[in-house]
This record gives sequence, C-alpha cells and structure tokens, in this order.
Amino acid sequence: MSKIHVEHVFTSESVSEGHPDKVCDQISDAILDACLSQDPESRVACETLTTTNLVVISGEITTKAKVNWQDVALNAIRKIGYNDPSVGFSADDAKVMICVHRQSPDISQGVTEGAGRFKEQGAGDQGMMFGYASNETPALMPATIYYAHKIVEELARLRHEDPVRYRYLRPDSKSQVSIRYRDGKPVAVETVVVSHQHTPDMPIEWLEALVRDVVKKVIPAELLSDKIVYYVNPTGRFEVGGPHGDTGLTGRKIIVDTYGGVGSHGGGAFSGKDPSKVDRSAAYMCRYIAKNIVAAKLAEKCEVQVAYAIGVADPLSINVDTYGTGVINDRDLEQVIRKVFCLKPASIVKELGLKYPGSGWCYQDTAAYGHFGRPQFPWERVDRVGELQEAAAAYRK
Repeated sequence: MSKIHVEHVFTSESVSEGHPDKVCDQISDAILDACLSQDPESRVACETLTTTNLVVISGEITTKAKVNWQDVALNAIRKIGYNDPSVGFSADDAKVMICVHRQSPDISQGVTEGAGRFKEQGAGDQGMMFGYASNETPALMPATIYYAHKIVEELARLRHEDPVRYRYLRPDSKSQVSIRYRDGKPVAVETVVVSHQHTPDMPIEWLEALVRDVVKKVIPAELLSDKIVYYVNPTGRFEVGGPHGDTGLTGRKIIVDTYGGVGSHGGGAFSGKDPSKVDRSAAYMCRYIAKNIVAAKLAEKCEVQVAYAIGVADPLSINVDTYGTGVINDRDLEQVIRKVFCLKPASIVKELGLKYPGSGWCYQDTAAYGHFGRPQFPWERVDRVGELQEAAAAYRK
C-alpha cells in the first residue's frame, strides 16, 4: 500500500530596508545604538513616524549619553539610500521633530536592581515571548521567511554595490514566497512575488529578469522548477514608495521581524527598545534556546514560550512545543531548559551581551531582513548543544 503524503502550501513575506515601517525601525534602533555606545545603562523606548519629508521621534529615553537625535535619524536615512529629493523623502530635505521624555519612574524602579519591590532586576513589562527554530534551512529558520528575506536583501545589495548598473532600483521593496511542504518538509517553491520601487524609465521586463536571476541565486536548486509562478510589480508600476508613498511606524512589521507567521507571536515589537524590555531580550533568548535544541538534534523543530510580570525577575512560565518531533517529551525538555538556561532578565542581558553591541553587530542591523537567522547576532550561536544533550540524556528511555 503506497504511503499517503500530507501536503500544504505556506507563505511568508519580507520587506526591504527602504520600506517605510523599516525606515522607522532602523531610526529607532540607530538611536538605541547611539545611547548604548556611551551609556550601557540607557533606558530607551523610541518610536519613530515617517511621512513625506518628515520624521517624528518620540518615546521615553533616560540616558547619560549626549546624542544628536536629528543627525542619527538623517544618517540612518542616508545609509538606506534615500538621497534623492525628487522621490519625496530624502536625508537632505526631511525635517526631524523630537518628542522625547524620560522613562516613567514607576517602570524604572521595577527594572533597576535594588530599587524595586523584589530588589533584583525585573522584567520591564508583562507579556509572553516566543522563539522558534526548524531544521528546514541551514540557519534553522522556516524556509518561507528565510528565502523571502534573501530575495530583498540581495536586491538591496546589488543596489548599494553597483548603483550605476542598478540605477533603476529605489530603496522600497517587498517579497513573498509560497512553498509547498510534504510531510512537514519544504519540497518546492510555488509562487514568488516581488514589488520593487523603481525609476520612471525602468522597463518591467528588466526587473522581471533580475528577480528570476536573484531567486536562482538565493534559493536552493532542489526547491526550484520551471513551474514557479512569478508576480513582479503586479500593479504594473511602483514609482511612488517609501515614506512618501505610505506613512511608516516603528514596530509594525513584527511577523517579518520574526518567523514569517510560523509558530506563535506574543505581540511585542523589538526595535527601539533597550534590552531591559523583555519583549526584545526574552524573544532573543527564546530563539537562542530553540535554535540550540534543534542544533542538538533534540527536536526537528521547536517553539519556546516564556511569560513575565513587570518587576518580577523569574518567568511565570516556560512552555516548549516540539510538534511531536522531540526525542524526549516536551515536559521533560522544559526541565532541561530550566537546568541549562537562566531566564531572569539580567541573566539574559549578560548571556547575550545585549548592553554592548558593536563587536560585529548593532541593533540597527537587526531592523531589516529579520532579527533571526543571520549569524552575526549573539542569539544565533549554537554553543549550548553539549549541555543540552547531557541534560536530556537523563530523560531518554
């Protein structure tokens, strides 16, 4: 009797560094980097809004750092490539409005060691955070989001490194990848969608050919076929883009930032938040744990959830789900996690070096093309494999 295969198609999207929401994320994280570089104890919750030649920076920032907020914002815009006044948003013409005040003392006492009710550094807010890993790509990321990122990232690289040849390309773009899975494994790309901002004189045929070349470069050949359906600038024109085409806001691309809709999401955004905010630091730690579990071959895929109360150091709960792929049961794996990892906020920050970006990574780098799946970030290390395997051995039958 032949085996009956279970198939489904899953889709994820990515957006480029020039997408209006990603412009905001990068400005917010550039401000965080600037604060931490001078004062690692900075408390930053920075939100940015962008529209036609306007940047509004708001939020709560308590720091000893001396930062020119306007210069940081305009430098981030310039780095992305918005340097042409004719597109309606550029580093040379944009006005910057600053609306920043200090962190609430009620929050501060809960996240400052020795100041709060429980005397140790607690979580900066309540909430639940998730981390995920899967063995379906070399980066242990879901294939759909991983390759969606690769497409827009490669197009941006070409635009930056060869601006004469690729002068048609402007910074704003989006991608979407649909992949057919068989028995839980990716087997074929079915559809690729790319919308890319361009100059008025760009022939659509040129972009279509470029996208096909990029797809062949960044997606493994075994997932490709002549049957892939491509939609490249499906409206026919994408000349008006970036913050001139759509208002941007920090924290509005949380699924793009994480796992492309695979697994769960606690709802908290990352960019513009210092590591005392568990929305960010605990999500990074959960990815670190899940990735090491999969790298240790304790599961083919793994989701880790933690939950916190504001001002309380220990997590309220830890949950692990290996979707039936674990070599030990999930409750036992939870105990393994508790044995190997400390999930108090201060320990997470120290373990991952989150107060001291700069040795090969910065927060601004996280704000486009995904916070996960790129090796320069410390939460992408797979250095706890041996400890996990040793701790799990006690639960094997």
